Amino acid sequence: MKKLYYLLFFLTLQVSLPILAQVQKAPNRAEGDGPHKRLIIRSVTIINSTGSPPIGPMDIVVENNRIAQIRQAGYPGMPADPKNGVKANPGDKELNCQGMYLMPGFVDMHGHIGGVQQGANAEYVFKLWMAHGVTTIRDPSCGNGLDWVLDQKEKSAKNLITAPRIKAYTVFGQGASDFISTPEQAREWVRQNAKKGADGIKFFGAEPEVFKAALDENKKLGLGSAAHHAQTEVGRMNALATARAGLTSMEHWYGLPEALFDDKTLQNYPTDYNYNNEQNRFEEAGKLWKQAAKPGTEKWNQVMDEMLKLDFTIDPTFNIYEANRELMLARRAEWHEEYTLPSLWRFYGPSRISHGSYWHNWGTEQEVAWKENYRLWMAFINEYKNRGGRVTTGSDSGFIYQLYGFAYIRELELLREAGFHPMEIIRAATLKGAEALGMAKDIGSVEVGKLADFVITEENPLANLKTLYGTGAIRLNEKNEVTRVGGVKYTVKDGVVYDAKKLLADVRKIVADAKKEENFEITQPGIPQKTGKVSGSN
Repeated sequence: MKKLYYLLFFLTLQVSLPILAQVQKAPNRAEGDGPHKRLIIRSVTIINSTGSPPIGPMDIVVENNRIAQIRQAGYPGMPADPKNGVKANPGDKELNCQGMYLMPGFVDMHGHIGGVQQGANAEYVFKLWMAHGVTTIRDPSCGNGLDWVLDQKEKSAKNLITAPRIKAYTVFGQGASDFISTPEQAREWVRQNAKKGADGIKFFGAEPEVFKAALDENKKLGLGSAAHHAQTEVGRMNALATARAGLTSMEHWYGLPEALFDDKTLQNYPTDYNYNNEQNRFEEAGKLWKQAAKPGTEKWNQVMDEMLKLDFTIDPTFNIYEANRELMLARRAEWHEEYTLPSLWRFYGPSRISHGSYWHNWGTEQEVAWKENYRLWMAFINEYKNRGGRVTTGSDSGFIYQLYGFAYIRELELLREAGFHPMEIIRAATLKGAEALGMAKDIGSVEVGKLADFVITEENPLANLKTLYGTGAIRLNEKNEVTRVGGVKYTVKDGVVYDAKKLLADVRKIVADAKKEENFEITQPGIPQKTGKVSGSN
């Protein structure tokens, strides 16, 4: 019975089973220039994560993948002068970035590496991330199996594949031969997980004493932890309870409203609610923040104060639920045409089986409720940031019409909506993620001694975050002509310079080939397919 319960538990939470289906691994790297013994990035304006305002033109010298110098290279508005800046030596690689902007490499704290159901393999996912400046990801479940993820992690670290660096967080209990039901079993699983090479654990929930034991053992070993507080368990341990027990970070927002309840102990579930009916699950979740204590109240402040004292990290992933408040907006995003695989498009469509495809009967009432949900959720996150709390950026792409890379940039836009200054957004996307992963000594800011991870753009992202999308931003020129500007110019990871637009072109070809093979074109749900075409709707 325990094995059956274990199986049902993981199925209910829509996470990977001990025996995992794996997507195809990334091929050997054929892209990127470098690494170089000495790389000089010329005359760029630095948008750092340290709180410094933009500064430029600056030269950045990278030696063997570490920043060796950062030096003023001239004056704004003046022609480049060879007397200024760093002197090149024979054999140096020089990258002329005059008029461009440079940021630290982005960190996606919620990055699933594709999925068999979605039909998204590693090359497709990695190139979309890298094309949008994502140079580090946390895989929050190792859905392809820990050994698979560790293999890709090692190859990425050696620059053998085109991929961000990877932090592997296994799901609690993954690979266990039986359901973990005692604190002793929990501690032993955590020890074995660490021996296998995992960087941390992702929890969905567990019996409280088991949960506490796992967190305690994990903390002793110095590993990270994250939680999606599933509604099946949040009644026993909400976000504040798990933070007290040693959880270092949380994903999404489940568990926060429950910690803020001041006139109830459980969510106000309808009597005909069924958690496995995702229309039920997500429709009612959209009403949760209105059931919590209001901003500025004693309960609101008490919960926030304690989380701040615990140095707790929140990774909100605003983007992954955006379709809940505007389904047509997410479904009609312009990048789907050229960048979304046929298999992924089918996975997104209304279904009673596919996770996150809960459009059984979604309409105005649900969207209005979710808009109010966002207003209160964003108020908490912005205040948490303002009071010194660590907020990071994650995308949870591959579900609910959110596409790898593109969804990450959308997350930045939604932090802006929440009240973050653009420079605070860059800090959340870089330094705060590095801190949460215990990597701030190596990545997260542009400083001497750190690794050479950069995002380089031709447009100023602080003025318009949309210029970071691979599809760019729309602009009307002086001739009344519509133009596209932006997209990342170069992504530098471990000192290797990648042409971001070339990576996007590779993805477009992958998608075009898949469409040609199936004779496929995207159609919207419920619209009859055209003759001779394979319908893109479910």
